[in-house]
Amino acid sequence: MNLGTIELMVVAAVFVLAGLVKGVIGVGLPTIAMGLLGALMAPNRAAAILVIPALLTNVWQMWDGPALPNLLRRLWPMLMCALLGTLPVAGILAAANVRLTTALLGVALMSYALIGLSGVHFKVPRRTEPVLGPLIGLATGFINGATGIFVVPGVPYLQALDLGKDELLQALAISAFVSTVALALGLGLNKGLGSAVAVPTVIALAAAFVGMAFGQVLRSRLSVTAFRRWVLVGLLALGTSMLARFVL
Repeated sequence: MNLGTIELMVVAAVFVLAGLVKGVIGVGLPTIAMGLLGALMAPNRAAAILVIPALLTNVWQMWDGPALPNLLRRLWPMLMCALLGTLPVAGILAAANVRLTTALLGVALMSYALIGLSGVHFKVPRRTEPVLGPLIGLATGFINGATGIFVVPGVPYLQALDLGKDELLQALAISAFVSTVALALGLGLNKGLGSAVAVPTVIALAAAFVGMAFGQVLRSRLSVTAFRRWVLVGLLALGTSMLARFVL
């Protein structure tokens, strides 16, 4: 993965934007980064660059707050199944079948955007979590391994639980952290990671933190709801274009 100067500048710009989105709405860095990079380069290369920034930008959010032990006790079946679901499927992403993985990535982005834009609010009864959680985890893992995107159906599921605002952000960070670890393991087992990813990863990590800093400043000056809506519209357009390239 020897990227030239222009490609490294593109990586930096993508992660500044992805970090800015995360700084404003609290989530979205892996989705934005994977979506944009996946449209510009082979998705397996994009996923390899994504791993470290996605891990480290979620660490603080995962550990912040007193709810971590309770959330882990409640969510561990989903998290474990997300890990188990990712590993056997990651070979699809690592195999670098660009047309297939780009199309799958487009479908994942479209699905996430349409769910968010629909305004439908799901509710998951607590008694169904022991059965539904593992199924959601497996589905999230399969999609994660094939596309590098781990927001569908995991994020809508977590949003449907009876969690407070701070608990939800922490739960989303935990899910993202575990899914990224699973993705890293899956790529590693399929020789999808290597030392050549080091330079773009460092650039991506620095750019992500810069973007997050700007996003946190903008958060108090923007309508978070309106900003999130436009982000989803952009993801829908991006996913549609990626799928169209496969169909046409």
